[in-house]
Amino acid sequence: MRLSPGAIAGLPAGISRPAYDRIRQKAGIVHFGIGAFHRAHQAVYTDDAMNAGARDWGITGVSLRSAAVAEQLNPQAGLYSMGVRSGDRTTMRVIGAVQKVLVASRDAAAVIAAVAAPQTHIISFTITEKGYCRRADGSIEPALANDASVYRFLRDGLAQRRKRGLPGATLLSCDNLARNGAQLQRLLGEYLDRHDPALGDWVAAHCTFPSSMVDRIVPATTPADLDAAQAALDGLRDAAHVVTEPFSQWVIENRFAGPRPRWEDHRAELVTDVAPYETAKLRMLNGAHSALAYIGLRAGHDFVHQAVMDPQIRPIIEWLIRVEAAPSIAAAPAQDLTAYADALLTRFENSALDHRLMQIAMDGSQKIPQRWLETLAWNRAIGRECPAIIAGLMAWFAHIKGANGPLDDPRAAELAQLRLDDDPVENIAAVFGRAGAASLHPDGK
Repeated sequence: MRLSPGAIAGLPAGISRPAYDRIRQKAGIVHFGIGAFHRAHQAVYTDDAMNAGARDWGITGVSLRSAAVAEQLNPQAGLYSMGVRSGDRTTMRVIGAVQKVLVASRDAAAVIAAVAAPQTHIISFTITEKGYCRRADGSIEPALANDASVYRFLRDGLAQRRKRGLPGATLLSCDNLARNGAQLQRLLGEYLDRHDPALGDWVAAHCTFPSSMVDRIVPATTPADLDAAQAALDGLRDAAHVVTEPFSQWVIENRFAGPRPRWEDHRAELVTDVAPYETAKLRMLNGAHSALAYIGLRAGHDFVHQAVMDPQIRPIIEWLIRVEAAPSIAAAPAQDLTAYADALLTRFENSALDHRLMQIAMDGSQKIPQRWLETLAWNRAIGRECPAIIAGLMAWFAHIKGANGPLDDPRAAELAQLRLDDDPVENIAAVFGRAGAASLHPDGK
């Protein structure tokens, strides 16, 4: 029997569940990229807000291509469970914020209607770096294949809002991109310049694009996780179950076009400048994760907690976090980067989470510039070497060559044709151009 609205009343007393009437809630948020991370992060903050009395902030999820999440969630009316793991303890909870999931490749009209709906105030995104369709120089791809990108749905939905005289919306990126709000605004602007310049002017005048920083480790759910959840749910099967850690952080630029949930009452931080927080996350957490992935895979490890406890790898990761990355960050007054570094290492050690290194290793060509190259450039400017990041880069080059199996990367075909050797400068130049190689070269050439 599947998890469902009619079944949750009979769940064990220790499992919390929605305290609001889900049927009476309108959907105020459309979220593109409704994977496990969103369900363990932004949807939880929204569920907390509705449990505290906020109304009409249900989430319409959108999968751009795959129907997998829709097939998991729709038969359960959007309900799913979340297991928070630390040590030998797991705390279970049922989340009710998601109402339904649309598959853009087959429900295009419904996706556009959701973006255009009068009750929609926030359009949010976790589409990963590659979902922004950026070229190596940061500009938008000139020809998007079949125009199945997120921009097409935003264009058509926002055009309907404009035509009906509706207000603009807040477009909130929650992806691991530096200045993600500004990047989304620029890329959508480039797209609209080509397809509907007048709509571009309306969007610039009526919509906002706040940046945000999100942080929570959410491993891919395994069959064993689903079985454990079923046992905890007293026999109910939850196909959309997610597992995560106790830590969660969400820092949001306070720049909204209209109403929003009071996420700040539930541990989110609203600030005027997200940059110091997102830089710390990208260079310290994400940078360390990538190093753990490529170096750990070469050493024969499968999971983050195994790699970080390896005495040959641990000093490299600590050096990267504390010596190479942390000094490169202009911290906000409230940021304690030493405490953040300590917390990262503790989180990595959490053996209750089987966070697969191969999951982190995906899409390296899209992640490495902001995770490693900016740190390298900062250190080069003051004449300091980065041996930890160089070790990570060399492990990534081996990964590109197939050392860990078939390459999962949007540039896989292109990367397979490159001639890579033992010179990190030449390798980076081959992958990212001379501008990328300048982060390594001592004279900036």
